[in-house]
Amino acid sequence: MEIDILSLFPDYFTSPLEQSILKRALSRGLVSIRTHNIRDFCEDRHKMADDKPFGGGPGMVMKPEPIARAIRSVKKKGSRVIYLSPQGTPLTAQQSHRLSECDHLILLCGHYEGIDERILEHFVDDEISIGDFVLTSGCPAALTLIDAVVRLIPGVVGDEESIKQDSFEKGIFDHPHYTQPREFEGHAVPQVLLEGHHGKITAWRKAKALEKTKKMRPDLVFPLETN
Repeated sequence: MEIDILSLFPDYFTSPLEQSILKRALSRGLVSIRTHNIRDFCEDRHKMADDKPFGGGPGMVMKPEPIARAIRSVKKKGSRVIYLSPQGTPLTAQQSHRLSECDHLILLCGHYEGIDERILEHFVDDEISIGDFVLTSGCPAALTLIDAVVRLIPGVVGDEESIKQDSFEKGIFDHPHYTQPREFEGHAVPQVLLEGHHGKITAWRKAKALEKTKKMRPDLVFPLETN
């Protein structure tokens, strides 16, 4: 997979991409990630990538010309252009799987009050949100999407079976996990996990996963119970 990130602050991504699983995926050639400074596509002397909004109002809006040039500089057949925005469709496990099958993603990071609407209308394929809140820019959201998608590429995660047990993969949360020591500050590991009865362990884990999902995210459980 190839990923091109378009941002006013491309250095934001340097350190996170040099850590842990993302670093290993890059070093193994399983993914290629490039960053691009949108200001490099400005043609005026002062490299102005933003301006005041028409109609008045606070803040600044990113201009369409440099963004369009930046997208065209990296776009090719099969590319998917994604704009990270709090107004987009929520990023889900299912959507992450779909994106992990793409050959080329172009991630557009908004800044200030956002981007000129004409870019959204004519250049963007998906507008994606990582939650109902506003960030200082689209950069943290882009990193979140990259992390969620890259880990699903075959060969990136050592034990690919573990992915199938992740939260949301089956519509509910993952089950609780325990490791050594058997007792920690007076709190013991549930006895069922120590008995070696795989059927009972599977049933316990499923019940606990459903219990927590009902408590924390009843909206996820309701459709399952009505089907």
